Amino acid sequence: MSKNYDARRSQLISTFGVGSLFPAENHSFMVTSIDQWKPEWLNPVSEPRLARSLGVSSLKLPPSGEKRSIPVIRFPNVLVCPTCNRLGNLRDLNSNYKDPVCGHCSKPSQLTPSRFIVACQNGHIDDFPYSYWVHGHSEKDSERHSLSLFSEGRTSSLADIIVKCSCDKQRSMADAFNPMMLREMRCSGARPWLGYGYYEKGCDREPKTVQRGASNVWFPAVRSAISIPPYSEFISRLVTQNKELFEDAQILQPGGVFVLESFLKKFNGKFTMDELRAEITRQFHGGAEGALTEDDLREQEFEALITGRAEELDTDFVAEKRPVPGTHGNWVSDVRKVTRLREVRALHGFSRLFPIEQGGKTSLSMLYPSDSLQSWLPAIETLGEGIFLSFDRSLIDQWARTDFAASRLQILESNARKAAKQRKTEPHRVDIATVLLHTLSHMLIDQLALDAGYPASSIRERLYSGQNQAGILLYTATADSAGSLGGIAALAETNSLEPALDEALDRLSWCSADPVCIESKASGSDGLNLAACHCCVLLPETSCERFNSDLDRACVFGTPDSGSGSGFIAWSEEAYQYGSNTVSVISEAEHGEIPDSMRGTVWEEIAINQPSLRATVLELAKVGVPTGEWGAEVGPDFEWQADIAWEGHRVAIVVEKHAERDDWLREENWDVFHTTDIPPTDLAIQVAEIVY
Repeated sequence: MSKNYDARRSQLISTFGVGSLFPAENHSFMVTSIDQWKPEWLNPVSEPRLARSLGVSSLKLPPSGEKRSIPVIRFPNVLVCPTCNRLGNLRDLNSNYKDPVCGHCSKPSQLTPSRFIVACQNGHIDDFPYSYWVHGHSEKDSERHSLSLFSEGRTSSLADIIVKCSCDKQRSMADAFNPMMLREMRCSGARPWLGYGYYEKGCDREPKTVQRGASNVWFPAVRSAISIPPYSEFISRLVTQNKELFEDAQILQPGGVFVLESFLKKFNGKFTMDELRAEITRQFHGGAEGALTEDDLREQEFEALITGRAEELDTDFVAEKRPVPGTHGNWVSDVRKVTRLREVRALHGFSRLFPIEQGGKTSLSMLYPSDSLQSWLPAIETLGEGIFLSFDRSLIDQWARTDFAASRLQILESNARKAAKQRKTEPHRVDIATVLLHTLSHMLIDQLALDAGYPASSIRERLYSGQNQAGILLYTATADSAGSLGGIAALAETNSLEPALDEALDRLSWCSADPVCIESKASGSDGLNLAACHCCVLLPETSCERFNSDLDRACVFGTPDSGSGSGFIAWSEEAYQYGSNTVSVISEAEHGEIPDSMRGTVWEEIAINQPSLRATVLELAKVGVPTGEWGAEVGPDFEWQADIAWEGHRVAIVVEKHAERDDWLREENWDVFHTTDIPPTDLAIQVAEIVY
């Protein structure tokens, strides 16, 4: 075909990937397997962690540009003439591949693709069997038969669409979507995206009728990863992008020095020869690294977010520590302002009829044929920003053991078993802690869309609910301007985050569909939601990573029958206020060490919310040091943070050492104290001497 049609690069991962149908004007095409893409048009994407987790050596961007394209084929093959209503393939309609017009009409009419196709859960897809539909399984297709498709025009229902044969047999499409109607027909095993010769024999799945433009024709299997140190550094991306140059071990030998020196000159001393050698060794010559699972990726990201990262040049990961709003310290343990974030999303397969996460025995279809194995996968990279909140996992686990949480879990598990029994699959695994985190995530996205000015569909969630993890990353990462405006990251500041959390909890504590919503015992797909509807916590599919399942607003607020104290927010407030031997919150004994005069001040907030500074703060309070600024921004462009600072006296206390920040402070005549270098009592005395 000589004409090209445009699609955004990101759509080739999420919407129009391999095996999907691409509508263009009056045509319909299917994107072909990646072994048919031209390798010289593909640029590498640097994200070794994600590549390892998917079992490939590299990730590559889909081609872009006027002269670069990916191959497609026409699908479906059955076409309809809008003038004479004839139905058939190009040969039946005396047409050609390049310009499909009806050859039977005196005035050629543009043929339109058939509305109906068939697909199965093994990923196979084929034209709707119109001849079988009219004649039944006992009669085969014959050249003596010609089919036509027309509408009686009385209603817009399928019963008005008639398939008629030249032998005078006809049948409406009324029952075509009944799964029982095609049960006697064997699946053809067609996989046209691989090529028309790649039929899979012996498929035991029943084909089901779907509309060509339906959303269940193609579900992408996408895995993503957030770039974290050291993979987020500029030098790491450069080495990955020049894999062909550096993967040969000879590059580290004396003979390769001139190549490395030539490479370094291009970047004007941004990094040294030793740094370049170390990165090459780590990526290509450091020994075989074990495979990573999705859980491993999340665990590494959670640790990186908790550790935080100050603003620096040439990095794609910045997560600055911010104070926890005092009024929400009972359930929020850490806040990070993520001003810079890079996400890589890779397509590693697809499914039909059901998403692979929900389809039970639904098979994952590969992007290339088994006789043409590929060592790469298509991926896209996006930059964005966001906010990260973490929670005390031990606190959530104790709430999960309460009678109320157990009762909600029992209902969800019962719903999952019923759905699995109907589908004859394994039941969906329900974790009540994940349900709680997921519901909180949706509530916060709904609030951020109001406060930050982003559409809810452009805000994504990333849940961290593994062992010893409890966190939510809310971020935008898109290829357009909506991904880097800074509106979400700005809300991490206490004066913005605190009212946002207040409003979210107040506004969503009730739903306009209550009491129906809050009393629901099953909602959503397979009953995997309880108190969740479009009036409260359901979000656009682009925002949710769990297909709007595993949601229950009652986990957060409780129910009228159980009382509000059964919900996590009120329950955690009570645990926080009165303490517990098993709940990881500050106890009354620890509270008592802070003088009464300091209660309700920043000293109390720090002692409660930042354990690494608790001992220091208690000593500062004992000697009567006036409160300082928590999380003060310092530096020529305010690019760093000091944990506690008294700007008027040029005194700063920091937990982690940061050479560039600390040198700048000392050059500006600040006294810098590291909590790791001096005992809390001595530190408090020295600060008191300066401040007083």
